Order: sequence, then structure tokens, then C-alpha cells
Amino acid sequence: GPALMGGRIADIAIHTEDRNTWYVAVGSGGIWKTTNRGTTWTPIFDEESSYSIGTISIDPHNPQVIWAGTGENVSGRHVGWGDGIYKSVDGGKTWENLGLEESEHIGRILIDPQNSDHILVAAEGPLWSPGGDRGIYRSIDGGASWKKTLEIDENTGVTDLEFDPSNSNVVYAASYQRRRQVWSLLAGGPNSGIYKSTDGGVTWKKKSNGLPSGDIGKIGLAVTPADPYRVYATIEANGSNKGFYQSLDKGESWKKKNSYISGGTGPHYYQEIEASPSDPDLVFQMDVFLHITKDGGATFDYLGTGREKHSDNHALWIDPENDEHLIAGTDGGLYETFDQGVSW
Repeated sequence: GPALMGGRIADIAIHTEDRNTWYVAVGSGGIWKTTNRGTTWTPIFDEESSYSIGTISIDPHNPQVIWAGTGENVSGRHVGWGDGIYKSVDGGKTWENLGLEESEHIGRILIDPQNSDHILVAAEGPLWSPGGDRGIYRSIDGGASWKKTLEIDENTGVTDLEFDPSNSNVVYAASYQRRRQVWSLLAGGPNSGIYKSTDGGVTWKKKSNGLPSGDIGKIGLAVTPADPYRVYATIEANGSNKGFYQSLDKGESWKKKNSYISGGTGPHYYQEIEASPSDPDLVFQMDVFLHITKDGGATFDYLGTGREKHSDNHALWIDPENDEHLIAGTDGGLYETFDQGVSW
């Protein structure tokens, strides 16, 4: 299973009704399922045509329905690519490919909490070439058909999506312009940015008030039901423009709170954030070592650096009833803490 040498964990999804059941997406190792909180594991994606997984989501209305986006959502030389979006209606026993085969890298899948047939997909698109299935795709028939609702250019896809926790008609998106060449990663451009929809993802408007201009790289977004007006963004940009931003008016205007962004291999490899569902000031950021802010981004600190846990963090699940309880996915497997990172 996804412990120790299980490799890079891309995403974690926990059953909404049965906390014993977890699904773990691995960048180069398919999908693993446990029904006993990680004591034993079963691989459930080995018969499909992709081994690389970027994201996994559970239908909030029917936890037997699982969605998987293939192709890692990082941009390293070593990443595996995928062949689109998959859906299971029996808890991962069987899967159906529902298209977007040329997306190659899928960053996020959102299932409308008000309507399970309404799906939004953030498609990053091919890393080594232009075009493909790239942008935001929307389905209103449970994935039977798709319509592209945000298309920017042949090198710019979408890496993150978030629903407003109080109104699923409001959606936030982060676009990412990037292209890897043999000699370098072109990790950003003027078409990266933050978009907002107020009609469930049918139309989108790019936001700019208080945000960096010019070339922008990878952006991670987070929202919290503890304060639905608050939106967080970590933004890779040039010079003093880079950093951690906060909006207090649902993404209409922004203010920089901190200059910290994910480092190490580079923001393209991390640069994801997760907000506590109960404390609006508490946000975690993926990085070589996990980072934490307890004051809405004014200050950041390391979230434990003990040797009992592997570095290089890519995924984090926060217990909605207790934000001391976290499950982290790293380059070296899956880890759990019950004391907010003091021990793992």
C-alpha cells in the first residue's frame, strides 16, 4: 500500500459517512483503497490504461461514486501522464473512462454538492506539447458529455478549482501557463491567473484587483466554510509580487499577506494549500516541509520537521471535525497525525 516507499501521493479522499474508508491517488502507482483506516490496502486501478493519477474525488451525495483524474498534477521531468477522467459507481471495483483523453494532466475534479450530475474539471493539458484538452470542462449529465467553458490558449490550462462553500454557483479557478522543454521548464506566463464564475462554471471572469501582473506561475487556491467570503491564493510570480494572498470579498479584491511560496524543487512541484473547515485563519501549504499559518497568512512556520515523516508534501486531508487530525501524502508515502504535526 501507499506507505514508506509507495511513492508520490497526489491526492487523498475520505469517505464522507464511513471514516474507515480512504482512497489514495498515487502519482505513479494508481489508486489504493482501505476500509480500515490504513491497516490494509487494496489496489483498485491496476486494470486501467493509466498508472498516473492527479486527483480523486468522492460524490458527496453518493460515496460509492468515485471520480479520478489521470496524469500527475505536477510539472517535473519525471511525471507520468494520463488518458482522461474516470468514474466508478461501485466504490472503485470497476471504472469507466469518460473522456478528456488528451488532457494528460488533471488538477482537480469538483462535484456540485447540490447536483451530482454537475461536474467541473481542471485540465492542465499536456506538459511537453501545446494543445490537447486544456482548460475547464463542465458536464451536466454526470460525465456523459463535456463542454469546455474556459479556454485561454494552447499553453495555458487550469490547475485548481474551488466551490464557494456557501453557494456552488460561485467557483474559483487558477489558470497555469507552462511548457516543459528538454532544456528547461517555462513555468509561467502572462495568462496564468485567477478566474471566478457566478453561474456554476458556465462563464468566467479573470480577476486582477490586488493581484500580480505580468508573468505568473502556479497558483494554489483554498476556501473555508468557516468564512465563505474568504479566499486564499498562493501565487508564484516575479520579485516582490510572489506570495500568499487573501480576499475577504469572494475573490473580487485581493491583498498580499506574505512573501512565502513553496520552494525546493520549485513551486510547480508543490504550491497547493488547504484551509481548515473550522478555523478561517488556519491554512496549510504543501512544500518540501509542510507550512502552516494560524493568522490568515500574516506569518508562516514549519509544521513539524521530525525525521519520522518523509518530506516533499503534495496532499493533505483535514478532519472536518478536528483540525488536529491530518493525513498527509508525500513523496515517500502516507502519514497521519492527531496533534497537528507534532508527531506523525
